[in-house]
Amino acid sequence: MGLQESGQMYLESIFVLSRERGTVRAVDVCDYMGYSKPSVSRAMGLLRQGGFITVDRDGFISLTDAGREVAEKMYERHTLLTALLVRLGVDEVTAAEDACKIEHNLSDPSFAAIKRYIEQI
Repeated sequence: MGLQESGQMYLESIFVLSRERGTVRAVDVCDYMGYSKPSVSRAMGLLRQGGFITVDRDGFISLTDAGREVAEKMYERHTLLTALLVRLGVDEVTAAEDACKIEHNLSDPSFAAIKRYIEQI
């Protein structure tokens, strides 16, 4: 299953929530992302079918190895790009919003170059 930007966002959200709370349910994802329960339910079904998450009988969501890989990649991109934009003088809210737009479309080589550059400064 190829993963669209929305799927990447869901995985990143599950990752962040699991770090903050330890356990994640669909309702937590709804609240965090501001999406409706039917939208989140559909997305969770697609992510489960794609092998990116598991959902236990109590409704707790866990990332699979494949899901964690995508989530960590998006999270790293988001945090690094946000920090870079803030360092360039962009306010934190705008920087986070713009980083979210960039992180899904930036190629791996370009991100690696940005990361190397930031590590040097």
